[in-house]
Amino acid sequence: MYLPTKIFFTKGVGRNKEYLSSFELALRSARIEICNLVTVSSIFPVGCKRISIEEGVKLITPGQITHCVMARNATNEPNRLIAASLGVALPADNSAYGYLSEHHPFGQTEKVSGEYAEDLAATMLATTLGVEFDPEKDWSEREDQYKMSGKIVKSFNVTQSAEGDKNGLWTTVIACAVLLP
Repeated sequence: MYLPTKIFFTKGVGRNKEYLSSFELALRSARIEICNLVTVSSIFPVGCKRISIEEGVKLITPGQITHCVMARNATNEPNRLIAASLGVALPADNSAYGYLSEHHPFGQTEKVSGEYAEDLAATMLATTLGVEFDPEKDWSEREDQYKMSGKIVKSFNVTQSAEGDKNGLWTTVIACAVLLP
């Protein structure tokens, strides 16, 4: 059984005339281009320790198969606003798992996209923990409800946004949670 014990968060942006090359440059910007990435769904593993990107990149080897949760978006439309956001919600109980969410919108600012992703992760966690909330309230009100319940201790987001290159080059943004053994 493979259970990650460490996690780090990173983000990046890349621009190139080729779609694939813009993605490669976004990976370089995020400092994870040497990995063979395998995307996984959205569970923050029990007991997983958050480490800095500096610590994380020291633990990866070129060609290593590396699991990650990734939000990714791209455009070749000049000036089109894109974002890639990961939301993270962690339970107060260290023996419980948390949630990560991916959001990849067009036309949303970094702040709006990040808050949306964070809300998504916190709402998924709240529903598994039995936290009652009003889905009609805005994020800031629900965030207070979640944290006041004593069951959700922390939420945050990692977001990369960019405007499409004015000359029509491909622009790719990524936000990643990299899971390490």
